[in-house]
Amino acid sequence: MLCCLLCWVNASLAAQDVLPSWNDGAARQHIVDFVKKVTTTGSSDFVPAEQRIAVFDNDGTLWAEQPIYFQFFFVIDQVKAQSPQHPEWKTTEPFKSALAGDLKGVAASGEKGIAQLMAATHAGMTTEQFARNVNAWMSTARHPETHRVFTEMVYQPMLELVHYLRDNGFKTYIVSGGGQDFMRAWATAVYGIPPEQIIGSQGELKFELRDGKPVLMKEAKVALIDDGPGKPVGIERFIGRKPIFAFGNSDGDQQMLEWTASGDGARFAGLVHHTDAAREWAYDRQSPVGKLDKALDEATAKGWTVVDMQKDWKAVFPAEQK
Repeated sequence: MLCCLLCWVNASLAAQDVLPSWNDGAARQHIVDFVKKVTTTGSSDFVPAEQRIAVFDNDGTLWAEQPIYFQFFFVIDQVKAQSPQHPEWKTTEPFKSALAGDLKGVAASGEKGIAQLMAATHAGMTTEQFARNVNAWMSTARHPETHRVFTEMVYQPMLELVHYLRDNGFKTYIVSGGGQDFMRAWATAVYGIPPEQIIGSQGELKFELRDGKPVLMKEAKVALIDDGPGKPVGIERFIGRKPIFAFGNSDGDQQMLEWTASGDGARFAGLVHHTDAAREWAYDRQSPVGKLDKALDEATAKGWTVVDMQKDWKAVFPAEQK
């Protein structure tokens, strides 16, 4: 009896250790139940480890995304840093708005304007130079509202989920509309996901010899927009397997979730719903950033797991570092 009691206590403690920043509820239980059934040998839903592929969006899913995607803050700061060499930017949009810190003006320039900013600040350098620029910025830049460094704007419950999946034999990938080279510069240290498992929007690269040294130069040409229908394309190109687990937060993730859910056997499709105006932001159908409308309707219709941030998470961000 004593042995049985000890086993029961140990099992209870182990269960409590799983996803500790998640409140007990349907969302947490769906995750735990799914992982248990696909990893239990002899289960009708068992999935071999090599097929346990999990994909996560980044912006709004693994870290915050308001009031604009964080890469745009980097772009704006790079415009300011490079402006002495480009006096024409003072009177030319969207550079003028970027220099003034006018986020609405930058947004008003649309995709074309944002592409101009990214081409001007991301291209014409080696991949190594770009990574150094990103890391230098990430080490000092702070969010304008929370005043946290951006790597402290990651979601503690999602960090726990990524580690929980890896502990159970899953291979975890980021599949994001954000820039692939931008994410690869810092995301490995933050999420523990290696560069080759980080898929994002990509510019063209060109091989060159500079002073006899091989380098890859970033060009102002788009190779892949890894958003919306581009996400299943990126998954097929770089992973070559259909995931069995996918998490997103917006309509830009809808096709990735559809692609994941369409496979045979057990499948998990999840959405983070931003409902917590006190600890983060509350937004969905009308938001210009991270709009969640059609995907939310589809989640309801198809029984996808929707995480209510306010109800399902005990904490949102990791403990702030002083």
